[in-house]
Amino acid sequence: MTLQTLVEQTIARVGKRLIVGTPLGLGKPNPVLNAFYRHAQQHADVELIIFTALSLAVPTAGKGLQQRFLAPFLQRHFGADYPHLEYLRDLQKQQLPDNVTVHEFYLQSGSMLHNDTAQQNYISSNYTHVARDMDNIGVNVICQMVASNGDAANPRYSLSCNPDVTLDLLDRVAARRDQVVTIAMVNPGLPYMAGDAEVGADFFDHIIDDPALYHLPFAVPRGPVGLAEHMIGVYASTLLRDGGTLQIGIGALGDAICHAAILRQQQPQSYQQLLQALNIEQRYAELLRDHGGSKPFVKGLYAASEMFMDGFLHLYEAGILRRQVYDDVGLQTVLNSFVEACPASDVLLQALAAHGVINHALRPHELDWLQHWGLLHVETSLNDEYLNRGDHSTPALIDQERDFSDRISPFLGPGLRHGKLLHAAFFLGSKWFYTSLQEMPDSERAKFMMTRVSRINQLYGGEELDRVQRHRARFVNTCMKMTLLGAAVSDQLADARLVSGVGGQYNFVAMGHALDESRSILMLRSVREAMSGLESNIVWEYPQQTIPRHLRDIVITEYGIADLRGQHDAECIKRMICIADSRFQQALRQQAIAAGKLEAIWQVPAECGHNTPAGLQQRLSAELAASLPRWPFGSDLDSDELALAAALKWLQRQPKWKLPWLALLTTPEVQRQSQRLQRMQMETVKGFKNRLEKRLLRRALYQQKN
Repeated sequence: MTLQTLVEQTIARVGKRLIVGTPLGLGKPNPVLNAFYRHAQQHADVELIIFTALSLAVPTAGKGLQQRFLAPFLQRHFGADYPHLEYLRDLQKQQLPDNVTVHEFYLQSGSMLHNDTAQQNYISSNYTHVARDMDNIGVNVICQMVASNGDAANPRYSLSCNPDVTLDLLDRVAARRDQVVTIAMVNPGLPYMAGDAEVGADFFDHIIDDPALYHLPFAVPRGPVGLAEHMIGVYASTLLRDGGTLQIGIGALGDAICHAAILRQQQPQSYQQLLQALNIEQRYAELLRDHGGSKPFVKGLYAASEMFMDGFLHLYEAGILRRQVYDDVGLQTVLNSFVEACPASDVLLQALAAHGVINHALRPHELDWLQHWGLLHVETSLNDEYLNRGDHSTPALIDQERDFSDRISPFLGPGLRHGKLLHAAFFLGSKWFYTSLQEMPDSERAKFMMTRVSRINQLYGGEELDRVQRHRARFVNTCMKMTLLGAAVSDQLADARLVSGVGGQYNFVAMGHALDESRSILMLRSVREAMSGLESNIVWEYPQQTIPRHLRDIVITEYGIADLRGQHDAECIKRMICIADSRFQQALRQQAIAAGKLEAIWQVPAECGHNTPAGLQQRLSAELAASLPRWPFGSDLDSDELALAAALKWLQRQPKWKLPWLALLTTPEVQRQSQRLQRMQMETVKGFKNRLEKRLLRRALYQQKN
């Protein structure tokens, strides 16, 4: 079936008002969406409404030196045949046809700040409510990119990166299923995720499996991590409780916390030196004692995160993400009571009986249950109150007698199975991330469970199980600004223009309060470079809020931790000022005093009075700074490209009036200059502009070496 035929058959079934629901991020079947969009462009009597989020755009190469640098990288990274979203291209230009509307509930960060069309059609919705809102708007076409098991005789498909909304939405439209068309487009570049993400061919009305449409999945280029981000990561890593649960997001701050956790696990001496340099264990002794830790992980962590990204695989490879959870309340409750990572099967059997999960005298249904979880061998039978296997027989009693381990040994199974290291609703990551998942054995990849967003982002529907699985949870999210009273701004500017969206942040913050021994942690850089100059991200007030002050909990900047939970307003203000940049502390203090929320005699403590980038640098020795690399998990750029990127960045920082003077300077040769000029196709150039750019690039490369 051609894509045009698919569009025509869809219209024949649902009519000319097409309300298309398609996943956020990676799971969009771009060629299918492009076919619907082209049809709407050519037929004004067709109304096309697209409801989605995070429409991903490949960066443009730009002009001049930027174009020479980016164009080869973009082609290599995304593929020459990457099918760009055509509706997104026209939306960016604000040139959508009158019969096409695009609603997004989460925007690619900062991409639509100056786009009135996108801003006006944005739908503000918690991630958990998106399926409801799609149903309410009348979605009648659901299309998604999927993975296939490649078995022609018994084909199975995986929603892979995006079971999140699709599973919930199909449940909601069940009553009008005959009025909804579901479309899958197979892409072998997607990892095949089993479990909840796996569906049969009958899940879809149409399955498009055309090699001509295969393409590289959109891969996020791995980015650098600066010193401020690393410091935030170090502070946050001290709040991860061994045997607990972790949720984090994508980006430099997510990478920073993962890197710091790996330092804690694999280089404990360097990690302790970092904590000493920052005086963390003294400043936050009570908080770390009750809610954190600084020693290597014994039981490890489990992940319950709306987003599965590179960092979790790095934690898995480092031996940190290793606490498996099981979909049984009794079993999981008993496992939580152990200090070690995974008790021996005989010890676990005794604990299950001691906690009343199973009877001391085993019953037939309990034998089936124990065999399912791998604790008793599948060949074990129960007859006349005796366990039997081959020539072995023993009373079916789980007791504390000294000979129990020897007596039960012939009947033990392979050990706990069906455990999960991670539950997540969608994934998006680097090329390395996708390749790592694809190359895993099926049994290993099955431990990473992709599932519906309603299971991950809230407690409703399975709260008893969630409470024992999400033991000691740390929900770590990023925000843009925080008020002194603990309200967070994460999705929009003061004038209400959307930067991104709320996504699942509210849900995770709320869960941090709802779950015992759990905390919500919001991270932010203390300052930002605005067009008007340096600006504090900790403010007295802000007209927009994503998280209200009554949900305040833990806040982290590069200068420390503010534990706001249960604190009165004046104390919250003091703690927030103490983690603000010192260049803004006095102004913040005066605003709070003027409002009557802070006593006038209070002064910023001396130990918090040097919160500046220079102050951070002074605290770290060269050795400690080296443990916080700019590219902790590698780069998609090669060594020459990294040098070129640094040189181009240096050029961008120079005032325009200075550029002609820099071009006139005589620049000595530097190492590998020829290869780097060749990478930029600038070994031999013609024309005044090109020669000028070559001289500037040579100067910039020289400056980075000297």
